[in-house]
Amino acid sequence: MKTENVTWTQTKIPRKQRWGSMSQKGAVIWLTGLSGAGKSTLAVGVDHWLQQCGRHCFVLDGDNLRHGLCGDLGFSEADRVENVRRAGEAAKLMAESGVIAICALISPFAAERGRLRAVCEADEIPFAEIFISTPLELCEERDVKGLYKRARLGEIKMFTGIDSPYESPEAPDLVINTGQITIVEGVGLLGGHIHALTQISPD
Repeated sequence: MKTENVTWTQTKIPRKQRWGSMSQKGAVIWLTGLSGAGKSTLAVGVDHWLQQCGRHCFVLDGDNLRHGLCGDLGFSEADRVENVRRAGEAAKLMAESGVIAICALISPFAAERGRLRAVCEADEIPFAEIFISTPLELCEERDVKGLYKRARLGEIKMFTGIDSPYESPEAPDLVINTGQITIVEGVGLLGGHIHALTQISPD
């Protein structure tokens, strides 16, 4: 939805100059998958790895965002759609500034992830959808936060993977299954992908 009577303010610093001063392209790196798949662990790990490589990045974690920016949202389908929209818009602004925004959200609906990709690509913001494809059985076995147990007991309704659907990406940019490789290996794969995506080519 477009807001009336507002105008986008242009800064005096072109994107190419802003990104050039940071020696990297800003980007939105979107990690999607079930609860317990390893999204946050990979996001935190690759954030540390990239920082050590001299890259400027920041993690936008789904749980963290619900403490502030998305604190007024519940878990209805409409609220989940709005949660992804807000996170995506925040990530896009960060990418515009030259930061690599590493987003770790379940984001269960393909349409919302597709909309975010389209919005980024329309503004020539590098975007990558990373599918953390760890299967439900393993995520439930881990049950890091005890949420699956509560969902099975009926204490949590509309829980993704149990009584609310998760729509797997059809053409993700990278697939990582933390049940088949170690977190260190996953961070290496993800870090390499991000490094290539955000590298500035010499003129």
